[in-house]
Amino acid sequence: MSSVLSTAPAEPADAAAHFAARLAFETDVSDVHADLEAGVPGLVVVDSRSAESWAQGHLPGAVHLPSGEVAARASAVVPRDVTVVTYCWGPGCNGATRAALAFARLGYRVKEMTGGYEYWVREGFAVQTPAGRVVQPADPLTAPVASITCGC
Repeated sequence: MSSVLSTAPAEPADAAAHFAARLAFETDVSDVHADLEAGVPGLVVVDSRSAESWAQGHLPGAVHLPSGEVAARASAVVPRDVTVVTYCWGPGCNGATRAALAFARLGYRVKEMTGGYEYWVREGFAVQTPAGRVVQPADPLTAPVASITCGC
C-alpha cells in the first residue's frame, strides 16, 4: 500500500482552489525581497517579534510591531491602504500567523511570509542590525548560492 496514496489526492479543481488560496494568504522570502528591492508601493513588512529579537536583526525597511501589540497599535503604525506582510522567527514559530490574524481582524489586507527571518537570513539576504547591514552567505540547502532567486 502506498503511503502517499493511502489518502486519495484531491480532484484537480479542488487542488487548484486550495493552492490559489494558499498563495492569497502566503508569500515567501524571495518574493518579499524582490518587491522590497524594486520599491513596490503599497507593501509594508511587519516584524512581529519581540524588541530583543528586532534588535538582534531584522529585514531592512521592516516595521516593528510585536504580535501582541497589533490590535492596539496597528492603526498608528501601518496605513490602512497597504498590504501587510508579517514575519516572525521561522517555520517553527506562529507569531507571524497570530500577527496576520490580528491585522485581518482589523480590516487590513495581509499575507504571511513563510520561512520568516530564518529563511531570509539563510537565503543570503541582508539584515539590519545595530552595527549596520549584515549579509551571511546563502545556505545551499535553502537557496542557490550563485543566484538571488530559486527560479521557481
